Amino acid sequence: MTRAQALLLGFALLGLGAAGYGLFRASGLDGFSPGIAASAVLLLLVLGWTGTYLTRVVTGRMTFSEQRRIYRESYDALTTAELQDRFDALPAEEQARLLAELEGDTRAANAADPSAADATTAADATTP
Repeated sequence: MTRAQALLLGFALLGLGAAGYGLFRASGLDGFSPGIAASAVLLLLVLGWTGTYLTRVVTGRMTFSEQRRIYRESYDALTTAELQDRFDALPAEEQARLLAELEGDTRAANAADPSAADATTAADATTP
C-alpha cells in the first residue's frame, strides 16, 4: 500500500465516521452517546476479525503457510525434473554406478539407523 492509498483510506474512514455521527443524530437517538455506539461497532469488528483469524490459524490457511506450500511444491517439482534430466544425460554405465552406490548407501543407513533411510535418500537425490 502506498502513502497516497493509506491517506485516502484514512480520509475515507474519517468521512465514514462523520457520516455515521450524522446518521446517529438524524435518527433521533439523542439519549445515547455516539461514543458508546462507535465502541460497540468497533468491538463487533474486532471480534469478527479475531474469529476469522483464529479460523485461518486452526485450518492452516494462513497467507505465509499457503505461499510456502505453493513455493515448496513448485521447487520440489523443478528440482526433481532437473535431477531427472541430469541423470538421463549420463551414460548408462554412470547411471548404473550411481544407482548401485545409492542402494549401497541406503542399505548402510538402514542397518545403522532405520529412521535415517528417508533422510539419506533425500540428501543423495538433491546432491548434484
